Amino acid sequence: MKDDSPTIVNLVDLDFMDARARLLDLASFLDRVERAGQMDDYRVSALLEALPLLTNAGPDRAEKILLSLSDPTSEPIAEAHTKGAAGAWEANS
Repeated sequence: MKDDSPTIVNLVDLDFMDARARLLDLASFLDRVERAGQMDDYRVSALLEALPLLTNAGPDRAEKILLSLSDPTSEPIAEAHTKGAAGAWEANS
C-alpha cells in the first residue's frame, strides 16, 4: 500500500548552513564598511535599521524588511538621480 501522507521536511536541516553563511556575509560586509569609514551611507543605515526586524516573531519578517528598505511614497519623481536601483530608499533624495 502506497503512503500518500505528506513528508515533513526539516527546514533547519535543509537551510541552516545557508542562513548561517548569509549572516556571516552580512557581518563581514559591515566590518569592511566600518573599517573603510563608510557607516554613514544611507544604505548601511537602512540595513542597520532593518536588522531588529529579524528578531520580531511572526511569519512576515521578509515583507517587513523589504518594506523598510523600499520607497514609501506614491508620487513619481521628476527624474531619476541614478541609473540603477540602490536597494534602499534615501529619504532626502
